Amino acid sequence: MSDPVSSIPNLGPASDASFAKAGITSAAQVRALGADETYYKLLKSGTRPHFIGYYALVMGLQGRPWNDCQGAEKAALRKTFDRIKAKASNTKEKGRSDLEAALDLIGVVEKPRKA
Repeated sequence: MSDPVSSIPNLGPASDASFAKAGITSAAQVRALGADETYYKLLKSGTRPHFIGYYALVMGLQGRPWNDCQGAEKAALRKTFDRIKAKASNTKEKGRSDLEAALDLIGVVEKPRKA
């Protein structure tokens, strides 16, 4: 049997259920996907975005305590978090593919006209 998601530092027992909802049932899967793809899958499965949750995951995968994230590293992670959150909400809310959502994000996809 593989280690549960909650065996990753900074992730508690409640993590197992929310990650399972996203189809992620082991720490090995989280490590294989990486923090960004894992968090994207969590958001797509209905988990509400929370910056601390994201960087706690990133720090945990590095074997670091969640509150070790500071300064420029934290600012860079915030930018990544914002991109993941935008990608997940654009595809989820509009029912578009990831490509269409990305194009919409930069203003390339024509917005539907209101009646």
